[in-house]
Amino acid sequence: MNIYKFLKLNRYIRSVRLKLLGIYLLHCLGRRYFGLFIDPVLACNLRCRMCYFSDENKRKQMKGSLKEDDLPLLAKAFFHRTLKLQIGCGAEPALFPYNKILIKLGKAYRVPYIAITTNGHLYSDNDWQELVAAGLDEITLSLHGVKRETYEYFMQNASFDKFLSAMACLTKLKEKYPHLKVRLNYTVNKDNLVELQDFFSVFGAYRFDILQIRPIQKMGDTAYNHFSWDTIYNSYDSILEQLKNDCCERNITVLIPDKQNIMQGESSDGRITEATYFYVRPRYYWMGDFDLEHDTYETYSRRTHWGRHLLGLAFRRTAINDSTRRHLNYGIN
Repeated sequence: MNIYKFLKLNRYIRSVRLKLLGIYLLHCLGRRYFGLFIDPVLACNLRCRMCYFSDENKRKQMKGSLKEDDLPLLAKAFFHRTLKLQIGCGAEPALFPYNKILIKLGKAYRVPYIAITTNGHLYSDNDWQELVAAGLDEITLSLHGVKRETYEYFMQNASFDKFLSAMACLTKLKEKYPHLKVRLNYTVNKDNLVELQDFFSVFGAYRFDILQIRPIQKMGDTAYNHFSWDTIYNSYDSILEQLKNDCCERNITVLIPDKQNIMQGESSDGRITEATYFYVRPRYYWMGDFDLEHDTYETYSRRTHWGRHLLGLAFRRTAINDSTRRHLNYGIN
């Protein structure tokens, strides 16, 4: 399954109501339709300056880990309806020792696409091999600087050499496992934007499939607090347009927000997110009253009339304003 072709197709369907009716139909037919996003452990080995893990107070609130015994219950409850399984959303999943079990369970339930997002510093070459052999479809690495000094400044406690070593290992693994997708996520700000001009002079020797450029967003009382997008906006055409062209020449999918959305953010209707974004973390499983030991997606849906709720979303007259984050309309090239 090519999840990026699916996302690109989704952009052509403009009607939110039509999308929601399609989701309701998939629910009624017992088909897969949602993404299951799991933070198996609420911790991180790094203190990236743009991340809430650099906020001491926030970091104290982030604690807990799923248990190994939770994984078969999660699989039974959700995997048969999951379109994409995402391991690692805001925390570092490599601190969780049972990811290989989680991936194998995903494959046993025939989840079409399984991905992990990590800073890559805790995995050895053998670890990468085992995760991919278990059935991982995509590996996303966080990258916030092209130059060594910028990378190590923004990603505190990280090693640029360790990142390059991971890229070299994944480049070799892609030869053995052609299905494997490697994605790089680059959070851009006024201090690391210009470096993108040299992106392929540094990383051109490595094989990867997707590059996402994400303009900085406020994530709490972080160590880095320059959130103005003025410089990003003014330099957009000269730097990011060229980067898109470079990616196109190399057959790399590039995700970059549309220019007109950078300053104000997209006016986003949260109904699609509410219907399809299922989040799991320690002691929280999609909904606050979901009982992992006794519930499955079907039993919970019947008890709470979830299908009726999905249909109601489609016919709600006003959009749901998701004020928890600044939305961007990403172009997929």
